[in-house]
Amino acid sequence: MDIQSHALDRIRRFFSGGLDVIEYAGLLVIAFATTAAMYHEVTSMFEAKWVALADLLMMFLYLEVLAMIGQYFKSGHLPVRYPLYIAIVALARYLVLDLKDLTELRMLAVAAAVLLLTLAVLVIRYGHVCYPYREDAASQKPYVRE
Repeated sequence: MDIQSHALDRIRRFFSGGLDVIEYAGLLVIAFATTAAMYHEVTSMFEAKWVALADLLMMFLYLEVLAMIGQYFKSGHLPVRYPLYIAIVALARYLVLDLKDLTELRMLAVAAAVLLLTLAVLVIRYGHVCYPYREDAASQKPYVRE
């Protein structure tokens, strides 16, 4: 029985390591693709000799994606708040850029979605401060998982 559990542990470690490699490779592909998209956005702004609000908001979305990837590489954790921030910015971009084409009901729906995402971030932050992770509570640093 002991030999069998040792073999299962080795198999488990092998597949866990393989999944880690695939995960890091995927994150690197996303980082390079985001950087390439950002480069394309900057070159198109220079070619047009004009910076529009849509360009700036798109660049901000690219920076948020890169910040999320950087946070994962630094800490090994991906806070739920980062995708929520990206969703808030994407909805705000949609609201600002397509304002003329939106009906009142759709505009209210997008604004309500932004409000719900903002409340979700607030609840998550409140939970981290009031109910920190065990390792954070032991070190007296409730803000470690930013």
